[in-house]
Amino acid sequence: MKWYISTRARLGLALGAASATSVGLWAAGALRNHAGDYIYLISNLILAWVPLVLMLWLEKALHRKLWSSWEALLVTGVFVAFLPNTFYMTTDVIHLYEQPRVDLVYDVIMLMSFILNAFILGLIGLFLFHIELRKRLTVLKSWLLLFGLILLTSFAIYVGRDLRWNTWDILLNPASILFEVSDQLLAPAAHPKLLTTTLGFFVFISSLYVVAWYAARILRQQKFPE
Repeated sequence: MKWYISTRARLGLALGAASATSVGLWAAGALRNHAGDYIYLISNLILAWVPLVLMLWLEKALHRKLWSSWEALLVTGVFVAFLPNTFYMTTDVIHLYEQPRVDLVYDVIMLMSFILNAFILGLIGLFLFHIELRKRLTVLKSWLLLFGLILLTSFAIYVGRDLRWNTWDILLNPASILFEVSDQLLAPAAHPKLLTTTLGFFVFISSLYVVAWYAARILRQQKFPE
């Protein structure tokens, strides 16, 4: 009896295996160094999975309801709030030289494993979101909204890395976030990192997403043996 596993399920298994590999690399590094450095990478990777899970939930909701329904709007809002966690892990490279370690090259491999897995999860989430936009909007409007989401995500990365706020603070300290963010936006010249970080990530994420979008379209036209 031949078991059939959908392409989506296979992708999910591959993503899960890749994330497990990252955790395995961290565990091996912890044993070699006799220390639990970088353990926060595991929790960050878990957070990177949240937007994809939310996007799959949103997909199902949109099959049954309009995007203007309370469920779809709520899930969309939470998806947008958590999406920056996927690309934020790129900034974790700044921690490479914080502590003496046995093998710097191994640490680079381990860290890049986490970063790339999180980044891929983010790209997939954007891809699925883009598809839902294309079902309802023109090509131009869907791309404009998609780039707007990437710009917002890039700004959120700045807020997380430089202002040290996280996703949970949206609920716990909304007034404080609004006050500090407003201060930054009203005087951008006084905060040069706001522009460099936000625009840098916007260009970085956008360029890779466009490549991924058209690569996926080409691959969908190809037929491969099972």
